[in-house]
Parts: sequence; structure tokens; C-alpha cells
Amino acid sequence: MTAMDDAFPLSGKRVLVTGAARRIGRGIALALAAEGARVAIHYSSSRNEAAETAAECRRLSGHEPLLVHARLDQVAQIAAMFETIRSAWNGLDALVNNAARFTRRNVFDITEADWDEVHNVNLKAAFFCAQHAARLMRAEGVPGRIVNMSSLGGLQAWAEHVHYNASKAGVIHMTRALAKAFAPDITVNSVAPGFIPFEERDYSQTSEGAVSRTPVQRAGRVEEVADAVLFFLRSANYITGQTLAVDGGLSIR
Repeated sequence: MTAMDDAFPLSGKRVLVTGAARRIGRGIALALAAEGARVAIHYSSSRNEAAETAAECRRLSGHEPLLVHARLDQVAQIAAMFETIRSAWNGLDALVNNAARFTRRNVFDITEADWDEVHNVNLKAAFFCAQHAARLMRAEGVPGRIVNMSSLGGLQAWAEHVHYNASKAGVIHMTRALAKAFAPDITVNSVAPGFIPFEERDYSQTSEGAVSRTPVQRAGRVEEVADAVLFFLRSANYITGQTLAVDGGLSIR
């Protein structure tokens, strides 16, 4: 079988994006819709923003998006979300594990609750979403694609984000393990964004140092992260277990 035979065109594919109401998740959902994919838009608390994203996806793709709600720190709600998708679509072709939590804490102030708040969504939920997605894909006998969102924080050490660093480094290694576990029919890859400001507030607070350390001397854009996700979704199954940093070279050591 040739690489072209293994490629994964996105038109008509059923793709779940977690945390798709806003920011990077919204950008990924819109990029998928522009390719003609059928998008399931997961949200936890941002229902109005999710509905706005769904309306834009509908305009771009001509398909009716699926809005799905779940608290990802509750595994039972993850299971219910995938049952909703199975009932609506009879299966799933791809998952983008985008939802995440990000907090800043002095290492001596991190509590068990702080640790669990980050890890329950960033790592535990990403695993159980991947597990449920792979079950749907295998039950239907279709090839599948999973893309996990890591972070520059999974590649670098940040003194005031130890709990976040650990969760995102875990995503990278989990990606490798799942790529082996789900092979050969389901690929699992990871995207690690660098500094991607979303609002003027984000840019003014953190940009100067980040941009000055970035070889390309600018911040990144949501569309560039979405491009990397779509690259892994489209790719032949010979690309699996990989992490692509979209960071302007900031992670180069």
C-alpha cells in the first residue's frame, strides 16, 4: 500500500475537538470545517461560545456540527459524551484532545487540589478520551487519527508551572505509548504550541520575554497551530508517535 493510499482526506470525516468553544480549539474546529469535515464541538462551561463556533463551522462546511457537553474531569461524563457521538454519527474518525487547564503556582504552594485540577483534564481526560475514541474507531473498523495537544511546557521546565509541566510532558510520552498500543490502524501524534497570545492582555503581560527568546522574533498564531494539527490528521499512518513543536524555534536547545 502506498503512502497516498494511507492518506486521510478530511472532507466528510467525523472529528471531535475537545475545548472547541474558544481559542486554539475554536481555530482547529474552524480549520477542520473549512476542509469539509463534520465537527463535534465539545465544551464544558462556554456554551454560548460553542454555539458561535458551531454556527461558523456550519457556514464553512455545510455540515451540521454536533455540540457535546462534558466535564472532562469526570470520566463518566467522558463516556456519556462518546455515547452521544456514537448515537449521532455511528462512529468517529478522528479526535483532537485540545482541552486543557493552565495555572501558575509557586512550587511550595501547590496543593493536591491544584495538582489534580491540572492533571485531571490535561492528562487523565486526554487518556480516557483517546481510549473511548479508539474503541469507536475499532468497532467500526475504520482507520483513525488522534492528535493530543501538548505544550512548550511539556518540553521545557518552568519553575512556577511544575504541575502543568508534568501534565504536558505526560501527554507527550502518553502519545508515544498510545501510538504503539493503537497501531497500525490508528495514529497518535502531538502538537506542542509555543507562545500563542489570544487577547491584548495576554500579549502585554508575557510577550516581551517570550518573543525576544524566540528565533523567529514573533508570537505564534492560532492558525499555525491548527495547520500542524491538520498535518497529522491528513498524514499517512507511517507518521505516528511524534510531537511537533509550533513555537518559532523557542524549544531549540
